[in-house]
Amino acid sequence: MNNPEGKTLKKKRILAILLLISISAVVLVISYFICRPMLEMARDPQAFQAYMHEKKPWSVLMFMAASFLQVVAAVIPGGPFEIAAGYAFGVFLGTLICDISMTLGSVFVFLMVRKFGMRFAELFVPREKIESVSFLKQSGKRDLLTFLFFLVPGTPKDIFTYFVGFTDMKLPIWILITFVGRFPAIFLSVVSGDAAGEKNYLMFIIVICVIVITAVTGYMFYERYRKKHTAGK
Repeated sequence: MNNPEGKTLKKKRILAILLLISISAVVLVISYFICRPMLEMARDPQAFQAYMHEKKPWSVLMFMAASFLQVVAAVIPGGPFEIAAGYAFGVFLGTLICDISMTLGSVFVFLMVRKFGMRFAELFVPREKIESVSFLKQSGKRDLLTFLFFLVPGTPKDIFTYFVGFTDMKLPIWILITFVGRFPAIFLSVVSGDAAGEKNYLMFIIVICVIVITAVTGYMFYERYRKKHTAGK
């Protein structure tokens, strides 16, 4: 006996899988052709700065695309992009570019996880890493804690980005958390890049020291909190 509803459901699942594969392939291909060359250019700061100024405004859009994909791909480090943004665009524009593009990347991940669940998340982040922050799901202060962990440098923001899609957090709250929460770390990294571009090496060293100290402190705080609230589970 034919089951029209069963056939419709099967077709929807096949379409969902095909869409998931297509999105993942596009992200990986664009990451390879945009993020990798940009990271290589950043190794030669003067050439990178000249290229970015010569190609405006397309260089801004290209940089935003690379920062967006850095969040989605997760394995690509964000620090070099932020430092390069300060070197190429200055403090104000560099911070704005990074924060907006990374927020857009975080929103994209949030929506994809809501749509496809672990099938999408595991393409970029191991399941065990996502489950390592599941202690937040049981907390009555989940949104506040997520915001605080985003404010603190050194915490695994990429893992949080994939995790929140599995919660019932509202999208506007997530946008606020990721945009405001990422700002301090992005700002410090961009300032260091701008200082390097201006050959203000004393400022560069001071800011890098602040970044390292706050990142180490933030990581230790996060790990202590995580172990305390996952003990015995």
